[in-house]
Amino acid sequence: MVGFLLTQNEAGLFAVSAAFGLGFSGIIPAYVLAVRELFPASEASWRVPIVLLFSGSGMAFGGWFAGAVYDWAGFYAIAFAAGVVFNAANLVVIGTLVWRQHARASVTPARAAE
Repeated sequence: MVGFLLTQNEAGLFAVSAAFGLGFSGIIPAYVLAVRELFPASEASWRVPIVLLFSGSGMAFGGWFAGAVYDWAGFYAIAFAAGVVFNAANLVVIGTLVWRQHARASVTPARAAE
């Protein structure tokens, strides 16, 4: 996202878009693998579609939001900055969930010993 903020010409935009697309292409299959790793296979029939629905909706909202900001401001820098902020918020949420999972895992064996 920072690359989009720094590019000043069409060739730079295409180069950053290509690099972003190559990295982004592994995200959707990774969602399915993460669901399979974290939940039983018997629940995959409803968990995978729900994850794909919300992830696709979020990606669609991001594209719509960028266009709405462009229509309002007349340039994309604000939209890309908002993308950076939304991604930072996602990292905070994911970090909190991982921290809670590790905290819960470290407390569970201690209670079992009591």
